Amino acid sequence: MPKAPLTKIAILLIPMYVIFLTACGPKTEEDQIRELMDEAGQHIEKKDLSSLMDLLSDDYSDFRERDKNQTQDMVQTYFDQFRGIVVHLLSTRIDDIDLPEAAIQTDAALSSGAAKALRKLVPVSTDNYRFKIKLIKKQNQWLISYAEWKHIGIEELFPESLSILKKLFPDK
Repeated sequence: MPKAPLTKIAILLIPMYVIFLTACGPKTEEDQIRELMDEAGQHIEKKDLSSLMDLLSDDYSDFRERDKNQTQDMVQTYFDQFRGIVVHLLSTRIDDIDLPEAAIQTDAALSSGAAKALRKLVPVSTDNYRFKIKLIKKQNQWLISYAEWKHIGIEELFPESLSILKKLFPDK
């Protein structure tokens, strides 16, 4: 008779164990790509040029035919020009993954100024951008191999991006 409660407990614990193992499993390619975008945003906010450049492949280029070194100079100019950069990554759509390459689009709301801490909390004017990015996976790490971007209006944001932006800034 005492075994019955143990059996019931085991029956309850086995599904929880399976869920735990599944949740702790390896990250998907999509998860890794989204983490890369989050990491890039964090490096931009910290103005950590070296770490940001580490996310670009050696053969990186952009839509204006800038290579990695020219891009580094451009980013440094932005870091020097703008104080307190805030990056709100809104949505990343993964268009295609064909290992070792991937193509994604990311919406981001960017702002800058001296009151960085306040802009994280208070509704402000942001500039919205759509980034089209090609990635390459080298040595088990996703790197940005190509990027293009454009300023977009709020009406051009992906629906899921607009939803996130409205949660961040309810007055927008």
